[in-house]
Amino acid sequence: MQRFEGKVALVTGAGRGIGAAICRQLADEGAAVWVRDCDMAAAEALAEAIGPAARPLLLDVRDEAVWVAALAAVAARNGGLDVLVNNAGITGHGAGAGPQDPEHVSLADWRAVHAVNLDGVFLGCKHGITAMRARGGGAIVNISSRSGLVGIPGAAAYASSKAAVRNHSKTVALWCAQQGLAIRCNTVHSAAILTPIWEAMLGDDSGEREAKMAALVRDTPLRRFGTPEEVAAMVAYLASDEAGYVTGSEFDIDGGLLAGSAASPG
Repeated sequence: MQRFEGKVALVTGAGRGIGAAICRQLADEGAAVWVRDCDMAAAEALAEAIGPAARPLLLDVRDEAVWVAALAAVAARNGGLDVLVNNAGITGHGAGAGPQDPEHVSLADWRAVHAVNLDGVFLGCKHGITAMRARGGGAIVNISSRSGLVGIPGAAAYASSKAAVRNHSKTVALWCAQQGLAIRCNTVHSAAILTPIWEAMLGDDSGEREAKMAALVRDTPLRRFGTPEEVAAMVAYLASDEAGYVTGSEFDIDGGLLAGSAASPG
C-alpha cells in the first residue's frame, strides 16, 4: 500500500527501536520522512539505509527554538507537515542512574525524564499543529506506554510522564476539533516490545536479564515480546486516512497485559 504517497512525516527518537521501525514503515508506504534524533550518527545511518525518501535531522526535543527551526526547514523543503510521531523518550534507567521509585527518585532525575517525555511531546504538538495548518490537516501520533495507564513502582517519573502524554493528547485532539482543524491526535500504549530501551531497564547482569525477560513473557497472555514493526503498523494506521474518524483515542499494543491475567482459575 502507498497510504502516504505525497505526504511528509516527521518522527522523533527515530534513530533506533520503535522510531526506526516507524520511519521505515512510513517511507515504505510513500512518505517523505524526516528522521529526527538527538544522536545524529544514528539518524544519518537510518536515513541512508532508507534511501532518498528520508532525511536526517538533529533534534533535542526539549528545546523549543530547535523545534521551530526544524519545522521551518521541513516547511521550506516540503511545504508543511502531514504526520508527526512523537516517539522520543527515556526511562531514567541506565548506567549511572539513581533510583526511580517515588520515595528515592531525585528531583533532577524526575525533571529530566519529564523534559524529554512530556515537554518534548508538548512542544511537538504545539508547533506541529501550526505546521499542519499549511497542509490543511494532518495526524499526530504520540507514543505513550502501558506505564501511562498503570502505576510502575520502580519508574515513577516515567509512568507519570507517559500518563501526562495520554491526557495531553486528548486535549490536543479536542482543541484541534474545536478550531475546525482536520488534525487528529491519538496515543499508542506499548509494552513488552523488544527494543534497546529494555536493555537499560533490565540491567547489565545477563543472567538476571534473562530471568526478568522470561518472567515477563510468562505474564504476557500472548507469551512473547512484541516487535517494533508491530508498533509501527499501528502507528501507520493511525497516521493514515483510514483512521479519519479516530481522534483523542488510545491504542494498546501489549500482548494482552492490560487485559488481565491469562492464568487458569483453580
